[in-house]
Amino acid sequence: MDTEREPVRVVIVDDDQLVRMALRLVIDGEPDLAVVAEAADGNAAITVADEQRPDVVLMDVRMPGRDGLSATRELLTRPAPPRVLVLTTFDSDDLVLGALRAGALGFVLKDTPPPRILDAVRTVAEGNPVLSPAATARVIAAATGPYSSAARGSAREAARKKLSALTERELDTARAVADGLGNPQIAERLHISVATVKAHTSSLFAKLAVENRVQIALLVRDAEE
Repeated sequence: MDTEREPVRVVIVDDDQLVRMALRLVIDGEPDLAVVAEAADGNAAITVADEQRPDVVLMDVRMPGRDGLSATRELLTRPAPPRVLVLTTFDSDDLVLGALRAGALGFVLKDTPPPRILDAVRTVAEGNPVLSPAATARVIAAATGPYSSAARGSAREAARKKLSALTERELDTARAVADGLGNPQIAERLHISVATVKAHTSSLFAKLAVENRVQIALLVRDAEE
């Protein structure tokens, strides 16, 4: 890694002071990462993020007062928002999908070994999604398992309404993103340039009101259920 770069600026949000202290020790021990602030709840997270303008917010979910999902949604309305990595002890379907729909770029459990948490922070800082194996299993189960027909129909209708605003090429790009393809692979599939793929992807972010490729994939999945 290029040690000439400025360290990735991290804010830790957790209501447990011991957890914050442990994470700070682990993160500050890395030359390419730096903790610039801590917060104990969602409201404080928004305040310190506005003050510090971090690259990554390491966000707990369940906290007194404002929870992490609500705070994530609020943070991502800011100009040039931070990337959010959810770090929690809970891995229920609702929390995993809720975090991703809120705009979090990653979801990692607190019992994840420290080196993997550090790798997750770096990955998210670069704008790439990351899910712990347990969270990945939850997403797959949610995508393939049953849930109420009413909930399925509501999600399908909302997703299709959003996707209806896309051009045919943008929709093709969204489907390719949902298939997990990177820009070069999308360009090859659609027989267009990588620059055109990037332009379509930027348009997807704007038209679908999403912050990352994970949210695009979730919308496509919902629309095709």
